[in-house]
Amino acid sequence: MADAAPGPTELLLAWGRGEKAALDRLVPMVHHELQRMARRLMAGERPHHTIQATALVNEAYLRLIQIDRVKWQNRAHFFAVAARLMRRILVDAARARGKDKRGGARPKLSLDEALIPSTEKDPDLLALDDALRALTAAYPRHGEVVELRFFGGLTLDETAEVLGVSRDTVKRDWRFAKLWILREISPGVTE
Repeated sequence: MADAAPGPTELLLAWGRGEKAALDRLVPMVHHELQRMARRLMAGERPHHTIQATALVNEAYLRLIQIDRVKWQNRAHFFAVAARLMRRILVDAARARGKDKRGGARPKLSLDEALIPSTEKDPDLLALDDALRALTAAYPRHGEVVELRFFGGLTLDETAEVLGVSRDTVKRDWRFAKLWILREISPGVTE
């Protein structure tokens, strides 16, 4: 009996060992999820953004193939890295457009509004990125939780698995991080 085709985790492990062909076999398996993640990230961007979801996935793929010898843990770890790359692409694009780092005259958003993708709101990605960098510098795991949950779209359980902590720890970190970032984005906010 022939061996079953390898699944995403097996292909990730092979790719991590340096087998470049494994990535080519992996991408079609995870393409739909990468598209969903890109659409989720793009939902919060301004209308008529120069980067579309498909282009974001393609750019992330190009950056993924440049990564050498990653010790992939599992599928969730892969999506966390992909989300991080997509976030960096969007932030780089925003910086290239020469946006004002704090959004100029744009309305201030609560963190919950900024962390919920919407076609009606255009959260200031640069302000959120700056706040996330500051949070990660002060509280690295909390920054990872935001990265995985917001940008990666991972569930509480998936985030806990990637970080090797309990679901309750992720919930506490998520609440703390949202408040911390809110205070960074909107000074003077106490709740």
